[in-house]
Amino acid sequence: MKVTFNENAEVVKTVQEGLKRTGGYCPCRLERTDETKCMCKEFRDQIKDPDYEGYCHCMLYYKAK
Repeated sequence: MKVTFNENAEVVKTVQEGLKRTGGYCPCRLERTDETKCMCKEFRDQIKDPDYEGYCHCMLYYKAK
């Protein structure tokens, strides 16, 4: 299992700017809770799933098997 940044540098830049603007919370979510703090709970749960391969919700991170 390997987690990396999205290969698209423009996506990474845009999401990281959003994270700075929101104080580290997922810029794609309206709620500001512990569950939406980057790396969000949704993606942490997906990382735990050995069958999951794909991007986090905001496409900043990619999990490969």
